[in-house]
Amino acid sequence: MIFLDIDDKNFDQQFAAILSRGEETGREVEQVVLDIIAAVRQRGDEAVLEYTNRFDRLDAKSITELQVTDEEIDYAFAKVKSEDIDALKLAVERVARFHEKQKQETWLSTEETDIMLGQMVTPLQRVGIYVPGGKASYPSSVIMNAVPAKVAGVPEVIMVAPTPGGEINPHVLVAARLSGVDRIFRIGGAQAVAALAYGTTTIRKVDKITGPGNIYVATSKKLVFGQVGIDMIAGPSEILVINDGSGTPGHIAADLLSQAEHDELASSILITTDRGFGEKVAAEVERQLAQLSRESIARASWDKFGAIISAANLDEVIEFSNRIAPEHLELAVSDPFAILPKIKNAGAIFMGHFTPEAAGDYLAGPNHTLPTGGTARFFSPLSVDDFVKKSSIVYFSESGLNRLGKDIIRIAELEGLEAHGKSVSIRLGGQE
Repeated sequence: MIFLDIDDKNFDQQFAAILSRGEETGREVEQVVLDIIAAVRQRGDEAVLEYTNRFDRLDAKSITELQVTDEEIDYAFAKVKSEDIDALKLAVERVARFHEKQKQETWLSTEETDIMLGQMVTPLQRVGIYVPGGKASYPSSVIMNAVPAKVAGVPEVIMVAPTPGGEINPHVLVAARLSGVDRIFRIGGAQAVAALAYGTTTIRKVDKITGPGNIYVATSKKLVFGQVGIDMIAGPSEILVINDGSGTPGHIAADLLSQAEHDELASSILITTDRGFGEKVAAEVERQLAQLSRESIARASWDKFGAIISAANLDEVIEFSNRIAPEHLELAVSDPFAILPKIKNAGAIFMGHFTPEAAGDYLAGPNHTLPTGGTARFFSPLSVDDFVKKSSIVYFSESGLNRLGKDIIRIAELEGLEAHGKSVSIRLGGQE
């Protein structure tokens, strides 16, 4: 962890290491991913099976062995505690309720008597969701990706998840069924993304791929974009806590560690107008670190990419926050609503001293799939909008075309597109 003063002349240089964490040339990763994508396109199921057996230490003989059966999901329900199932059900219900409010309907405008304009909203027909495996198991990621797709009306949701050693967490399977996932495959990495993007004999091509993953997954999503839609390129997780000296240091320390425990590249930052409060938070972080089961991961993150920054006033704090556009932003101040209108860039905003970021991770309702690495300047959280497409509707009656046709022709002539103009003039009684 580094302690910084925002007014220090070397501040930007000192903070650069945190902003650039996880960056690498990517050339070696990209070439590996390109080779995997090419193999999957050429050899389909065979290549997917080969890479999955190699990377996840499996011995499957066919892709069908990698598809999760209904019986396996039934067994997961029998194995999981009823309280856990109830908690996951509550999360699904709350996330669905929030995303229902995002739905847009097809509309038609008849403001002009001889022209009708509108927009048709249609759900995507098939989407793939990627659920990370490995260091932790994420039933919440299943919920956050599958539920808005189903709310949007997507008929088929295919889930892929890496399963090193072949085991898949039962809570993930429970969450998948509760969220409406249609098919599940024990496949991860670039081969899973390629299979979803291009299709194989067993795995049908999807329209869009959503969900976070490691650098190989992120790179493969970037490379298949255009062949299919993607949600965003997610980087390491991050949290920024804004503080004015109010609140409890132990609470904020816990919030910082909630991100640090994700992985070694996660970043947890406190910026406060009270340096003494920041020092108390730093001491609390050290105390709580020793109590964590994932201490080694959290400590690596905190030691290298954690920071406590002191600033002169909240205006300086807010300017800094808007500049870095954090994925998670906590307004741990006495009056969060007073500064909310000044926040311009953030993936999700958590208000006040009793709204920990974890509430948003699991069941508050808004989506936890958020833009990282400053991309909240132009990206939004995953939403129902990611699972629909919009088509424009245009209807001209004869009188409507007669009324506007000359101006359409004029603009076509301005662009030198004769045939465009003629397609109108021929209907207005022009020469064929």
